[in-house]
Amino acid sequence: MDNGNVDLSGGDMIVTRTPLRVGFFGGGTDLGVFYRNTPGAVLSATINRYVYVTVKRHSELFFEPIRINYSISEQVNTIDEIKNNIARECLKFLNVDAPIYISTVGDVPASTGLGGSSSFAVGLLNALHAYKGERASPGQLADEACHIEIEVLGEPIGKQDQYAAAFGGMNLFTFKPDEGVTVEHLTVDGTGTMREFFDSMLMFWTGHQRDTSAVLSEQSKNTASKMDQLSAMRDQALDIHRGFAEGAMNVADCGAMLDTAWHLKRGLASTITNSGIDQAYKAGRDAGAYGGKLCGAGAGGFLMFLAPPERHDAVRNALSRLIEMRVNFEPQGSRVLSSFGP
Repeated sequence: MDNGNVDLSGGDMIVTRTPLRVGFFGGGTDLGVFYRNTPGAVLSATINRYVYVTVKRHSELFFEPIRINYSISEQVNTIDEIKNNIARECLKFLNVDAPIYISTVGDVPASTGLGGSSSFAVGLLNALHAYKGERASPGQLADEACHIEIEVLGEPIGKQDQYAAAFGGMNLFTFKPDEGVTVEHLTVDGTGTMREFFDSMLMFWTGHQRDTSAVLSEQSKNTASKMDQLSAMRDQALDIHRGFAEGAMNVADCGAMLDTAWHLKRGLASTITNSGIDQAYKAGRDAGAYGGKLCGAGAGGFLMFLAPPERHDAVRNALSRLIEMRVNFEPQGSRVLSSFGP
């Protein structure tokens, strides 16, 4: 996390920016039901789409001491009355008292497979620490967000989103049975295979938001019978990371492995895909994409493809009924953009 020269001595208003992520390989092995038996591994990268969080002292001139603005506006008297689970538990966890104002806005809709909820949790924790005059490391932010989402709120999710949002960049995250997490960073410069990888990426909005909890709950229940598939997906993440680190990987091979990963993933739960997603995926492949996947847990969100640049227009034409979202690589994790005093 790079907070630059922003003053974190405690401010009257804090603004943070936290990136969303695309998971490429190993998704599902970051669930505790898997990595507590054998280590999991996820290869992911953050993109230039963000969740912004503003935290400030709420003026005593308002009738309510707490206001939370997101897709709705909450005006309440006590922290326990807050309906937004993440906001409520972050405030309780860091012992932040009223009066307080919190506002958040994202670049993409919620529940679209890019880790938005965890980016909000990480960004809010970052803002609240700064509001208190504290500087939190990426590892601390990730650990705290995992604690709140998984342990306190009981969400059936994994750990990859919180770590991606906090650290930023392209990373291999390894999840260990003792709950430890290791982070291996890959440098993406202006040239070479890593740059070609991101220049080959296309993303399309399916138009469908989905209930992540429902998909992941079914997947968790199926894990014991799907260990072979999940282990193969984990090994793909390790192999791709090794190939990039050694300079022995090319984009076409990555795309082919993404295609294999997608077919492994779609067998983990009945709710991961549907006929519309399958048709769109086939159309992209038929138009020349090396391979791709549905981002996130499944059932909606964004379809991501790797395709040679000369085939991008053909893929776009084949998926013209979907909305393309053009993205770039984001090397940084959650950042405090500004801190204003009273």
